[in-house]
Amino acid sequence: MKSNMFARASLAAIAMLSASAATSYASPGDFEFQLVSAEVKMGPDAEVSVRLVDKRNGQPVSDAVIFTTRMDMAPEGMETMTTPVEELPSGQAGTYKFKTNLSMEGGWRFQLGAKVQGEGETITGEVVVKATP
Repeated sequence: MKSNMFARASLAAIAMLSASAATSYASPGDFEFQLVSAEVKMGPDAEVSVRLVDKRNGQPVSDAVIFTTRMDMAPEGMETMTTPVEELPSGQAGTYKFKTNLSMEGGWRFQLGAKVQGEGETITGEVVVKATP
């Protein structure tokens, strides 16, 4: 009787370990920020939209919490030239919209950090926006 109880307890423990091993998190490298449009009209109310995509299935990721943004002119050799970024509402799933002041023509690096529900690690990425007159 004791060996039967031990066998059942062992099987239950193995089943629980197997279930927890099957629940795995995606790697931050499984996600990618993509520009909706690579060129944006420069000015104090420039709008930049990015998609967050799960590269494993190509699907947009909705409801991510964007908590880090930085816009600078690193592509033009002016990393210290930054401008504030304000998140705007977006009506499209997996697309995140921002307002910023693209005061000069040229390349602007947009760095983002996000938390995705159900994922353990922070997703980071960057895209390059070209400000045009």
